[in-house]
Amino acid sequence: MKLLNLFNLTDQQRTELAKLGDVQVIEPADLNSENSSEIDVIYGWGKQAPDVLNKSANLKLVQSFSAGVDYMPLSEFAKKGVTLTNVSGIHAEPISESVLGYVLAFARGMVASQAARSEKKWVGDQIRMQNYILKDRTAVIFGTGRIGQAIAEKLQMFGTKTIGVSRHGRPADHFDEVVTDTEGTDKAAKADFVINIMPLTAETKHFFNKQFFDKMSSHPVFINVGRGPSVDTNALIDALDQYKLAGAALDVFEAEPLESDSPLWDMDNVILTPHISGGFKDYGNEAFTILYKNLASFIKTGEVAVNKVDLSAGY
Repeated sequence: MKLLNLFNLTDQQRTELAKLGDVQVIEPADLNSENSSEIDVIYGWGKQAPDVLNKSANLKLVQSFSAGVDYMPLSEFAKKGVTLTNVSGIHAEPISESVLGYVLAFARGMVASQAARSEKKWVGDQIRMQNYILKDRTAVIFGTGRIGQAIAEKLQMFGTKTIGVSRHGRPADHFDEVVTDTEGTDKAAKADFVINIMPLTAETKHFFNKQFFDKMSSHPVFINVGRGPSVDTNALIDALDQYKLAGAALDVFEAEPLESDSPLWDMDNVILTPHISGGFKDYGNEAFTILYKNLASFIKTGEVAVNKVDLSAGY
């Protein structure tokens, strides 16, 4: 079995792969016209991958190193019978901790203090009276999977009411209530925090648009740790300018890196982080654990063990 390595494999991980049997790791620099047509598995994704997908008659499995797979040729995978798996689940703890940090930064006056600091102003009395606690606040979370549940669990510990929004509207752990996408906007309009962790699909592109933000009657804080293109950036900027939103914490963007002339850079009520909410030092080890489970199962049974992507749904 030939595995094209387009992510990171340590020496220890290569040793572990060798225990599975005849697994030959091919590095991008070693690809040639002969072995590119013999690749069975791709770990990760990169500029070499589309060519291998086109050429290899053996390719049966792609293990993504991300949870979102909207940047991959899903229709081609379906056409060629390629199984795609992702690393869904390993982001739940880091992203939920990041979201909690964003929420507390707004609630406890850290965002306002930072804005005042840039002007060397001591405005403690003013900020102190604007601070609030999370008890009895409401967070509407678009996405009720493992990340959404981890966010909801942490917020519930502070006494925050959690409302989940999903396509199906089925109950999920740590949510006081779950509604469907069509009901979610009305719930968000009255929330204190609106948090997006939805995958990017044709249905979720620009889901958060002018029509959505115009309905935000309670001036919530908007947090995006999902996918950048799910938000209409111009509509978001207008909503912040017009105080339809009290602020925003943005980790993902329609275009990355964020353009240097974007008005978002200069907004005092906006937290910007460069797509880091899901990152952590042991990411490579966690991703490899999923690869190993799936590869071991695939060699033995022809089926993967975990995180198989529904190619028609896109996640």
